[in-house]
Parts: sequence; C-alpha cells; structure tokens
Amino acid sequence: MKTKTHLLLLLSLLALPAAAWAGEELPTVAGNAAAIKGVQTNLDYVWTLVAAALVFFMQAGFAMVESGFTRAKSAVNIMMKNLLDFSMGSLAFWAVGFGLMFGATTTGWFGTSGFFLSGWKPGGDPWVLAFWMFQCVFAATAATIVSGAVAERMKFTSYLVYSFVICAFIYPVFGSWAWGSLLDGNGWLEKLGFIDFAGSTVVHSIGGWAALAGAIVLGPRMGKYGRDGKVKAIPGHNIPMAAVGVFVLWLGWFGFNPGSTTAGNTDIAMIFVNTNLAAAAGVIGALVISWAIFKKPDVGMSLNGALAGLVGITAGCANVSPTSSVVIGLVAGVLVVLSVMFFDRIHVDDPVGAVSVHGVCGAWGTLAAGLFNMEGVTAKIITTQVIGIAAAFVWSFGLAFVLFTLLKKTIGLRISEEEELLGVDISEHGAHAYNDFVAK
Repeated sequence: MKTKTHLLLLLSLLALPAAAWAGEELPTVAGNAAAIKGVQTNLDYVWTLVAAALVFFMQAGFAMVESGFTRAKSAVNIMMKNLLDFSMGSLAFWAVGFGLMFGATTTGWFGTSGFFLSGWKPGGDPWVLAFWMFQCVFAATAATIVSGAVAERMKFTSYLVYSFVICAFIYPVFGSWAWGSLLDGNGWLEKLGFIDFAGSTVVHSIGGWAALAGAIVLGPRMGKYGRDGKVKAIPGHNIPMAAVGVFVLWLGWFGFNPGSTTAGNTDIAMIFVNTNLAAAAGVIGALVISWAIFKKPDVGMSLNGALAGLVGITAGCANVSPTSSVVIGLVAGVLVVLSVMFFDRIHVDDPVGAVSVHGVCGAWGTLAAGLFNMEGVTAKIITTQVIGIAAAFVWSFGLAFVLFTLLKKTIGLRISEEEELLGVDISEHGAHAYNDFVAK
C-alpha cells in the first residue's frame, strides 16, 4: 500500500509541468534561443562594467606607486593629480573624446558623431553607456601615466589643462585609428591589421610618449644631476605604499585585459593566464638584471618589472600563448631596467619610470604581439606593428611636446625654485601629507 502511494505521488509531480502548460503554447526552440541570448547579453553588460570598475581602481594604484616613489613633500600633489586627471578626463571624454574615437567616420582618421553621448537616447540601446564607461577608464589611464614623469615640479593648473587635452584629443584620435570599429568608426590602422587587443600602444605608449615630452620640456628636478653630470638618487619616501600600488595595478589589469573582450565568454580564461604570467616574468626579468648590475636585488626595479610585464602583454594577451607571455614579460622586465638607466644617462628625469614602463615596454609589447602571434607571423604583420608603434610616437610625443611648450610660454609649466625646495604640496595646495611628522 505504501509503495502504491509513493508511486501515485511521483506521477502527480511529473504531471505538474504538463498541467502548468495546459492551454498554453509549449516553449519553442526560438523562445529558448531568445532567452539564452538575453542571459548572454546581460552577462556581457555585467562583465564589461565589473571590468571597468577594476580599471578605475587602477587610479588608486597609480596614485600609490607615484606617491611612494617620490618625496613626502609631493604626496598631496600626486593624489590631487590622479583625482583630477580622472575627473577632467571623464568630462573631456564625454564631451569630445568618445565621439572622436568611436564616432562614424568616412576618412578613417577620426569620428564625427557621438559627442556628449548623443548616440544614446532615453529608451534607446544602453550598450553605448556600458561601452562608454569602459572606454572612459581607459582614457583616464592614458592621462594619469604622465603624472609620475612630471612629479614634484609641475604647476597644478597646467596639469589640469594637459589632462583635458589628452582625453579630449590626443588619446581619442589615435584610438580611432586602431579601435574605431569597436563601435561606429573604422580607423586606418585597424584596416591594415594592426594588433593591439587591450592597448600596449593605444593606451600605454600614448601616455608614455606624452610623459617623455612633459619630462623633457619641464627639465629635471633640482639636485637630480650634478655639475659633473652624475646621476644623484632621490629616493621615494614610502616604498611599501609603492608596492601596494603595484599589487592594486596587477589586480586592475585583470579588468584591463580580459575586460577588453566586452563579453562574458570563455576567451577571458587565456587572457587572465597570459596577463598574470607576463607580470610574474617581468618581476623576475627586472630582478635578475638589476641584481647583476647593482649587486643587490632592487625593490624599485622589481616593482616596475611587474608593471613592465603587464604593459608588455596588453597588446597580445588574446593572440599569444602562455609560454610566449612568459618570454614577453621577461624581456619587458629586462628592458625596463635598461631603459630607466638610459633616460637617466641622457638626463631625462622621470621619478617613477613612467616613460620606460609605458612608452618603451608598450612599444615592445605591440611588436611582440606580432612576433608571437599564434596564427602565424608574416612580414606584413610585423611591418604593420612597426607602423603603429611609429605613428603613436610621432602623434603623442609631437602633440604633447607642442602642448607642454605652449603651456610653458603662456600660463607657465614649472613651479619656482623656492617652491620646489619648499615642496609642491605647500606651494600648490597649502597642505602637508603627514602633518604629525617633521620633514627633514
């Protein structure tokens, strides 16, 4: 009797779906496909915006790295510059930059639509909003790279002007050449087959070459180079802060590179792995070469090695193998140490190594994306990569040099010697970063 009762109960449960569908159409293949597509679309939105949040968090990493690698009397200024380049950059990219970068174009040189987010209307497709948010944090990254290279001696007002111009014009125009077709554009570089998946050149070299122009026009910090030409070290005031900043950036890069898929799919797995391996290899490469040169395992160079590896893999993270990522990261780690020493030797004062990390290693990473392409390497691919690298240098360095020179001749670019001795925090902001401590 008990067995019979259990059997009747089971049959009743099995009959429930049929009862629920009584009088209604059964689900169709097309209906199921639409539901699956809806879930995928929602996942794409969520992943893209989570990745954007991770890239935004990189602003904190840059602020900590730059502050830690410079003196205590500049910490407030560093924080303010990182706060304002994101704020000014966001508004500039909303008003002008996004349209230039991703608007419709007939020339392949810049977009002509989408200014002030005019591509979105209430009730319209919200994808343009998610895409704008992701691209906005990229624009801010390009802007903030310059902050470290011009640290401790640049006027705050001039930095605000620069931040607006790079996010409104310098970065977006080059970005349209390489990435315009991601929305409504169609750039000349991408037509050639240029490979830069997440921005070794588009973001990092554009920022790095602008940083080089700024450092040259500004000149070195007082006391950095002796009358005999010898380099004098100006140690950073808080290496633990710089180290935490590097870890924050490492985390943020898991949004930077995998997020560039703008899709929640299986492709992100390899990109995550490649990103991590290159960063780790960059640390080892910088550690070994700096240890050999300086006879000690140098913490600053090792930290920059991680960033060098991350920048180096950004272009090819989706089209090279994990093994190639290790090679790319190792080379970037060695390259950043040699590059920092080179710029010091020619008296270009870059307090945090921004030019070497982002400009030089960005160029290396872009070339490496072609050299290690899993689908094959051809002379055309390498030539195209070189064209893209050269175009980025000429465009970004050239325009930034003109911009910084104009600022120098108009509103002024550099604080006075007296203000630099006192510290840019006091002279520009009237504040101390560490009020309870007595400065030397």
